[in-house]
Amino acid sequence: MIANPAQKYRRFEPIQLPDRQWPNQVIEKAPIWMSTDLRDGNQALIDPMSVETKIRYFKALVGMGFKEIEVGFPSASDTDFNLVRRLIEENLIPDDVTIEVLTQARQDLIERTVESLKGARRAILHMYNPIAPGFRKIVYNTDKAGVKEIAERGTRWVKALTDQHPETQWVYQYSPEVFSSTEVEFAKEVCDAVSAIWQPTVENKMIINLPATVEMSTPNTYADQIEWMHRNLNHRDSIILSVHPHNDRGTAVAAAELAVMAGADRVE
Repeated sequence: MIANPAQKYRRFEPIQLPDRQWPNQVIEKAPIWMSTDLRDGNQALIDPMSVETKIRYFKALVGMGFKEIEVGFPSASDTDFNLVRRLIEENLIPDDVTIEVLTQARQDLIERTVESLKGARRAILHMYNPIAPGFRKIVYNTDKAGVKEIAERGTRWVKALTDQHPETQWVYQYSPEVFSSTEVEFAKEVCDAVSAIWQPTVENKMIINLPATVEMSTPNTYADQIEWMHRNLNHRDSIILSVHPHNDRGTAVAAAELAVMAGADRVE
């Protein structure tokens, strides 16, 4: 038994941003809202939803006014793959709504993901890979260059495979997973490398999503991280900066609000 459990963990070290601007900002317009309920919410259930249930849920989210909806992880299960196919083949996606799907940075999974989206008018393909120190060391047994190469290689696969289907308007979203515990300088390096491959433009932006995969700090620290990235990312005018705060500490809503003040354009 640990005599003093509080000594087991080191405190989270905030980044240095003495000239932070977000505390003085006022939110004057709503961010882009992207619903993750059909994916994040579903994976937390003991009994995952069926395709029919997910379709009813999708229609409810459309009715609420969401214009971007992450509908699933089509390479991870037949249920999610079949859901995406049903939405497209049965013309259930309104013209002003864009579906999003998630994939890891593996070629076979990206291939399956692109296959699920054939025939879609517009789709957001969301690829991620963890880049935080713990994942580099424990999960991948590699270094910064190793996880950066995973992101770059995956992005090249996404670009090559989506280029084969010009009938769909593709939007690429990249997440440096576990951003919340990653060195911001390295997160920028990886995101800049990804955007250099994708080559977004002001007219055809890509999405950089910065998740608080584990809510390790208070919302003001997350806001500092977002503002630092907002101020330092390359091609910022060609990027939609998105945030995905988890709720481990119960402050995800506050983190999202402060992140928008700090420069985020979109909230998942």
